[in-house]
This record gives sequence, C-alpha cells and structure tokens, in this order.
Amino acid sequence: MNAISEITRRNILDALRLQTVQWEGRLGESAFLSRVFDLSALPSHDRRASDMLSEVVLHRETFRDWSDDWPYDDGRLDLLRGPDDAFLRFLTEMIHPIVRDDDAEVDRLLALFNRHLCIDGFQLAVMDVVSGKRIFAAARGLDASPMHAQARKVADELASEHVAAQITRMQSSIVGDPALAIGSAKEFVESICKGILKARAAIPSGKEDLPKLVRLALETLGLTFNKRTETTLRNTLAALATLTQGVAELRGQLGTGHGASPEVGRPSTEVARLAVGIATTLGVFLWDMHRATAVRGE
Repeated sequence: MNAISEITRRNILDALRLQTVQWEGRLGESAFLSRVFDLSALPSHDRRASDMLSEVVLHRETFRDWSDDWPYDDGRLDLLRGPDDAFLRFLTEMIHPIVRDDDAEVDRLLALFNRHLCIDGFQLAVMDVVSGKRIFAAARGLDASPMHAQARKVADELASEHVAAQITRMQSSIVGDPALAIGSAKEFVESICKGILKARAAIPSGKEDLPKLVRLALETLGLTFNKRTETTLRNTLAALATLTQGVAELRGQLGTGHGASPEVGRPSTEVARLAVGIATTLGVFLWDMHRATAVRGE
C-alpha cells in the first residue's frame, strides 16, 4: 500500500505539465531515466527496439515523436501507482545537481514538490552538500509542524514563490545544510517585514538590518494593546528579532565549511532548528497582525 496517494502524484505531475518543466534537465532522457529505472529490464512496445532503453533512444533521441511529458503516463514506469520509492526517486533526481545546476530552479521545484508531498507526510530534504550543491533525499514527518503550515499559508497569501522557496529551504536544510537553513530563516523574516511595509506604503530604504525591519513593521502595524502589555510585547518581539539576527550571523562565521570532510565549525542542527523556529514564529505573527489590522481598517 503506497503512502503517497495517486491524488498527490497527479497534482505534482499536472503542475509539471502546466509549467512545461523539462524533467530530464541537462541530461538526455534515457540517461535521466536510467538513474531511476533499469530501462534495459523493461519491455519495448516497438518491435524495432529490444528493450525500453532502446525504445526511448529511438523515439525521444532519434525521432522525437513522443510528447515531452510521456513518462508521466507510461505504464512501465507507473509513476502514478507504482512504489513510493520510485516516484520519490524520480522527483529527487529532477533536482539533483547533475541534472540541474540552477539553484533558483531547484528551489522552485523543491517548493512545488514539498507543497504537495507534505499532505501525505513526506518531504524532500537536504541529505548532503557536495561542491556547494545540495543533494536531496525523501524523508517522512519533517513538514508536520503546525507553525510551518501557517508559514506556507503566508506564502500563498503573498502569492510569492520567493517566500515559498525560503520556507522550503529553511525547513529542508536543517539537517543537511544548517548554515543554509539559518540564512534562509533570516531571509524569511526580512521578506515578511518588507511585504508588510510595502503593503502599507512604508517602503524601507534597503539599508535596514533585521531588527530595524522588525521595528519598522511593528511601528507600521501600530501594535498597541494596553499600556501594561505593549512594552512587554514589543520587548519580546524585539528580542526574538535580535536572536534571529544573532543566530543568522553564524552563517558568515561558521557556514563556509561545506565541501570536503571534516566540516569544522559547521553550525549544529540544533542551532539551525532554533533559528528556523524563531523566524517562523515571528514571521507568521507579524503577518497575522498585518492581516488582522487590515481587516479592521487600521
């Protein structure tokens, strides 16, 4: 019994179709598929080819008379109903650095995959970093945090692929690339603050650091409850922003040790998880307050 439903798989494959994603990246189609399936062990539907590998070369690399999205419906690969491992491997290979070297494109696809996979309790997460490039693997249960789900709703409301990619990066990199998770956490809060300020016609100069951006956002939101709680709340949020900034600075101090082992001075997973938790909580709170006060006309 597969854990990843056919609904989730169809949603992902349909999105790839609509966005006309070149699934094989910079590889030939037979070379890409051979990273996931043993094509030489699968039958051919064309009498001119002895196996599926030869058939793919014939129809896609010689004549190109199959549609570009043909693997999604090919029963021999069975991406819709076949084993979870094969489907997940197909997705992880699409964002492997050998297949794609554009980090922005990898982030966009990663966000797309995880947005759907999380419904079934899966996530593609960084398992290693080689030559500065992330290597992904499937994991279960990494995307189940209620606060993380709220962060994704913020990205949806902003209609921002950029913010969605930040959320995906910071969550999926906690174990495999803590420095990237820390940096992405800081960027997430910055983006939320800038989005709030822009929406309220209080566009920042671009020179503000994170604590300053948070202070500007709070001032623009007019966070006033009562005299007793206002100071405490402001101080608490300022402390959160300062802590996020302080942890984020570890990226510059300790986050350059990627590459050959040993990775001396690399931020710990625990520190990365702390930074991501703080940033997510702060960003979601600020956005919720922005939305709530906008409804009230404040």
